[in-house]
Amino acid sequence: MSEKKEYKCVVWDLDNTLWDGVLVESSSVQLKEGIREIIQTLDSRGILQSIASKNDYDLAMSKLKEFGLDDYFLYPEIHWNAKSYSLAEIQKNINIGMDTILFVDDQPFELEEVQNVHESVHCINADQYLTLLSHPSLNPRFITVDSARRRKLYQADYQRKLAESEYQGPSEAFLATLSMKFTIYPAQEEDLQRAEELTVRTNQLNATGRTFSYEELDELRQSPHHRLLVCQLEDKYGDYGKIGLALIHTQETHWKLEMLLMSCRVVSRGVGTVLLSYILQEARKQNTPLLADFRETGRNRMMYVSYRFAGFREKSSDGQGNYVLEHDLDNIQDFPPYIEVQLPNVEGGYYELSK
Repeated sequence: MSEKKEYKCVVWDLDNTLWDGVLVESSSVQLKEGIREIIQTLDSRGILQSIASKNDYDLAMSKLKEFGLDDYFLYPEIHWNAKSYSLAEIQKNINIGMDTILFVDDQPFELEEVQNVHESVHCINADQYLTLLSHPSLNPRFITVDSARRRKLYQADYQRKLAESEYQGPSEAFLATLSMKFTIYPAQEEDLQRAEELTVRTNQLNATGRTFSYEELDELRQSPHHRLLVCQLEDKYGDYGKIGLALIHTQETHWKLEMLLMSCRVVSRGVGTVLLSYILQEARKQNTPLLADFRETGRNRMMYVSYRFAGFREKSSDGQGNYVLEHDLDNIQDFPPYIEVQLPNVEGGYYELSK
């Protein structure tokens, strides 16, 4: 599948960008024509949005609330610090790559300041705001259930982080309070739009960095020599949606894990080893050697660390960042005690990877 860079977050300035006028000079500012529809449409497409504005925080948030738009923006940075600082904070809090952010501002100075500090951020002048909905990198191929509610998923995660910051005790004890349920099942046709989206959007926790189209995934789903697994996560705060994928090539002499990825949204929940441990357990049941592909992309080092931590060792390397890893199927990590792992199949009961 050819890779198209998609923007995950649009960061807006406020004065003379979201609205006409300067708020600290006049409280009678008015939204720019069509801006409400643009914000709502981007949100419905699963594009996150935030604010980077030099302004009075309480005054600006009050005005956004008056316009009925305050709930659309994650981790707004409204203060008098540099816009480049604001972008860095937003990027850190949302946990996405700088190259997936689009910044909109009416001041050439602010655009240049951000561009000088964060070269990979795409900056556009606010006078181009009416072109945003037709921008190819803001038009995902599919709008899935998960993408349409992406903002709400992040807002629920904010509540989790807030609860964690207030919790007195060890991290595992807090995770146990979340009542997490992790479900692993074979991909169905209705999962494939989200599966394609995951391969396109997941960079840091993607073992090979490879993307797959809907059509490729559908063919693999039906192949007698492959197993395409999907995993979901939910807790007492709500459903995270479909957050991980694995593709196993089940050859006669061995199994090979050709794709393993996990959404960055769940990395702090301690669930990263669950899917891998399940696959290792299933390989051991069949007494089948398990190999895994890993390709360095410059952003996925965490996945290599995860493989090594799970007990994989290097079997071969081409010297260009492509590795084949191998596990001896001894010392497989147990599922974390604070997570309930569910393995249903489409008929009910339990799905066995080796069927």
